[in-house]
Amino acid sequence: MCLKLLHKEQMKKQTKPSQRVHKFEVLRQICNLIPPFLVSKVARQTGVDKKARTFTPWSHVVTMLYAQLTHAIGLNDVCDALKLFSGALSAIRGAGGPSSNALSHANQVRDARMAEQLLWEQLDHLERLSPGFGTGTRRIPRFKRRLHAVDSTVITLVANCMSWAKHRRRKAATKLHMRLDLQSLLPAFAIVDLAPHHDNTRAAAMCAGLKAGEIAIFDRAFVAFAHLWHLTQRGVFWVSRPKDNLDYRVVKRGGVKGPIVRDDWIRLRGPKSKELYPQVLRRVVARVELRGKEVEMAFLTNNLDWSAQSVADLYRCRWDIEKFFRQIKQTLQLADFLGNSANAVHWQIWTALLLYVLLQYLVFLSRWAQSFTRLWALCRSSLWRKIDLVDLLRCYGTADPPLHFVGRPEQAYFAGF
Repeated sequence: MCLKLLHKEQMKKQTKPSQRVHKFEVLRQICNLIPPFLVSKVARQTGVDKKARTFTPWSHVVTMLYAQLTHAIGLNDVCDALKLFSGALSAIRGAGGPSSNALSHANQVRDARMAEQLLWEQLDHLERLSPGFGTGTRRIPRFKRRLHAVDSTVITLVANCMSWAKHRRRKAATKLHMRLDLQSLLPAFAIVDLAPHHDNTRAAAMCAGLKAGEIAIFDRAFVAFAHLWHLTQRGVFWVSRPKDNLDYRVVKRGGVKGPIVRDDWIRLRGPKSKELYPQVLRRVVARVELRGKEVEMAFLTNNLDWSAQSVADLYRCRWDIEKFFRQIKQTLQLADFLGNSANAVHWQIWTALLLYVLLQYLVFLSRWAQSFTRLWALCRSSLWRKIDLVDLLRCYGTADPPLHFVGRPEQAYFAGF
């Protein structure tokens, strides 16, 4: 009898907390991160509630989040699956599954500004709820200031169905401009625009929220000297790459050490460029590793006090926003769209970013140390199971600590000594 009780106790200890049962499904736990009042409030402010009858704005948001989590490829894929789980779906604050016509009409008619505003208000809510979530636990060595990476990505669309997004002769696309906080890896500002618009036309809007002392990192597509001069006057530091045809003269040469090839203070020499940016700039040339090969790369900045190596290291941090774009394109549903109108495409892009913020909050709560792709795949596979999601993430993929032999004090003595 004692052996049976001991065996039961050992089995309880061996049971991982990842299998802890929760009273809600995983989808409901994710949707519950959105406060109950928020969706109705945003729907009133954007006028969406006036266009909603049986298919409520809350049901619309839950449906679009489900489409992102399951990587749905069409309207019927989403609607048929939600009808199969209508009971569990209705438990998510009364959400209901739509018909394919209702979902298509909602994506076409309801203003996508609702999804955009919901994203930023949900992000503010989570930052107030957990202050450490907004500041971020990721630290960039040698830099205590806030770092922001600014870039854009092209989202390919179907040309013969979406003529409003014509990009080239036989292509259609839309463009997502993003300012990413590199400490927290959270979006700080975003614009969904047509692809033919050049990046530097959106540069001023993307950097409008930067404060004095913060650092912006962007590629040469955002180099517009009027915009760079405005950032310098506001006290914002920036690092970029100069264009190949940059016309300048060297006014001072700095020291060269290690991988640093050149470190020059320069002034612009073009008649228009020197008027747009009248102060001294800094041009650093360093040897960096690119695709397994060592190449020389030039960098441009308005900070004259940093070491040349710090300038090169800062631009290397810009790769994080490239990883961000790759992650959301590989996991979230930004390839197959549930509608052909511009409004429907915007709905899907903004809800994809909303889901990214919710999953990043789960990363913060559970201290998830693995890839975002694995996190999304784990949530998708357990969507309708009643498992405590945070506890699942805390111990998923980690091994139990090794056993330690604890000896008795008398075992440290040898007989005869």
